Formats: sequence, structure tokens, C-alpha cells
Amino acid sequence: MTRWYSEKKKEYYYNEAKREGYRARSAFKLKQIQKKFSILKHGNTVMDLGAAPGGWSQVAKEIVGDKGTVLGIDLSPIHPIKGITFLQGDISKESSLKELINLMEERKADAVISDMSPNISGNYSVDHARSIYLCEQALVTASTFLKVGGNFLCKVFDGEELPRLMKEINNKFQSVKIFTPPASRKSSSEIYIIAKSFKK
Repeated sequence: MTRWYSEKKKEYYYNEAKREGYRARSAFKLKQIQKKFSILKHGNTVMDLGAAPGGWSQVAKEIVGDKGTVLGIDLSPIHPIKGITFLQGDISKESSLKELINLMEERKADAVISDMSPNISGNYSVDHARSIYLCEQALVTASTFLKVGGNFLCKVFDGEELPRLMKEINNKFQSVKIFTPPASRKSSSEIYIIAKSFKK
């Protein structure tokens, strides 16, 4: 029953994404997170980590509007979207961080969002550790680019290393919460960390 429900839900959001012109079903996860936590605002500058194929960037651009900026980065190339800047790169590499710094032109981001996921190995301990590592890399990037008061959103797989990661994030933000959007599959261990008001 659970698997059947999960597959039906996956199919529903996949079809809705196609119908509404989003590149990925994950667009609905960001829409649901935004509805509950309002992490993005009109006119914001947003950095989207692990942006391919571009679904989250599409939603972010809708929210920030023409006066806002969305900058996405991913290891994979991303087909262009009008009004969004994409960079092919690796946030764990200094060369990519320098490219981001150049593109930001000394501006600071209002929000850094990350839907990055490791290549799934099938070994949960390994996948969890890799997921924690990616979230830590996203946190480093957020700490580099966020303005004081900015927001951070990151996907991570639940597991034994999560409390340590939460402690790191709590040290940097005023408010930190965990949320699983309805668009996530029931069988998935993914959760989203919503951190608001970056500290100086």
C-alpha cells in the first residue's frame, strides 16, 4: 500500500510539473516550503545550489520577480531559462567559488537554497554521510554569500549525523526548523532544514 501510494504521488507531481511547465517535480517541494516559511521575497537575490535541471530556480524566479536575481550552480549543464544565470561548477571547489564571487559582483544573497542529493549507492550509512557532506558544503557557501538576516534552505537525509549538522546551523542562524513537504515521497528519508536570519 505504501509503495503504491508513493508511486501515485510521484506520478501526480510529475504530471503536475509537466502541466505547469516546471522542469522537475521537486518544484512543488519548494512551493510548499515557501508557502509555510516564506523564505524568499520579491526582489531577493537567491543562490540555488545543485540547481539542475532548474525546477527550483524556476520557482525562485517566479517569487523574486523581475527585480530579483536567481543564480544557479550545478555539476551538470543546465539548459538556459530566461532571467536566470546558471553556472556549471562544483561548490566544493575554490575555482567555482571564485566564479560565483565574480558573478555576484560584491552583492550578498538574501537566500541560499540547496536541493543537492548524492548519487545513491544503496548503502544508507554511506548515502546519509554524503548527504551531510553536501549540506555542510552548502552551509559554507551560505556563510560566504548570505547577508545578515538572510535565509538558508537545505535538503538532507535523516540519520545519526543530523544532530551535529543541526548544531552547526543553529550557531549561524536565529531560527532553525525541519520540514518534510507533502510532495516528498513517503518512502524517502529526505528532510529539509529551514534556517532563517543569518547571524553576523
